[in-house]
Amino acid sequence: MEAEEAAKNEEIEPKVEAIAFSGKLTGSFEDIASKLATLPFLSVKQQKDELIIARVESRNIHKRPFLFYIVSIRDSGMTVTYSIAPDTSERIRRLTIIKNMASILSIIAGQFLIDQVKFFQYVDSAIDDAINGLSQDYSVLFNRYDYLLAEYREQRRLNSELSVANRNLTLQATQLSEENKKLRAELDKLQIYSDEALMSIVQGWIETHNSSIDLDEFSQAYKVSIPRVEQILDKMVSLGYLELKG
Repeated sequence: MEAEEAAKNEEIEPKVEAIAFSGKLTGSFEDIASKLATLPFLSVKQQKDELIIARVESRNIHKRPFLFYIVSIRDSGMTVTYSIAPDTSERIRRLTIIKNMASILSIIAGQFLIDQVKFFQYVDSAIDDAINGLSQDYSVLFNRYDYLLAEYREQRRLNSELSVANRNLTLQATQLSEENKKLRAELDKLQIYSDEALMSIVQGWIETHNSSIDLDEFSQAYKVSIPRVEQILDKMVSLGYLELKG
């Protein structure tokens, strides 16, 4: 099967078309070649009374050019020869070639002047042909594409804003987490004594301080909050460990 497929592919040849435009060489082939030398994908070669500009876009399995275009510039005009791959749109291929021609002409504008009337007529015809070749389904598809593109850009903008907001929330959450750890650590320190241990400490304090307790002094001495000391004192009174003096 693979051999049959390879043999079938070998037989496929692209369609070749050519279009000629009148024009005028206002510079030299050397100057044109020099200007186009900035485009590494182009091959430029002078042959007698013409300059050949070629680009091979793809090759077949035998390394022969498959998709290509060749621009031949002479004193009085230009010829463009190009290939069209089978099972592809000839209209779209013509538009691609026009785009490439326009790029080359813009670079050599001071060296070669093309017959603008015929060139623009050809461009107009190619574009009109491409537009007329679009079915209603394609038109709907393109409209849908434009709508989806606008939606995508809007969603991308919102996503960017949400990403910024999410980063800010993450930072805030990190800060709150750190603060929470500090508060928990402080709380753990404040609750270092059990109620029973703290009651014993309070009892000992009272016995050594003339049956009295200074909350501020006791709190600082044992690193226990005043509210907790008051809570323990109330508990000791309720359990009968202490008596309130009238």
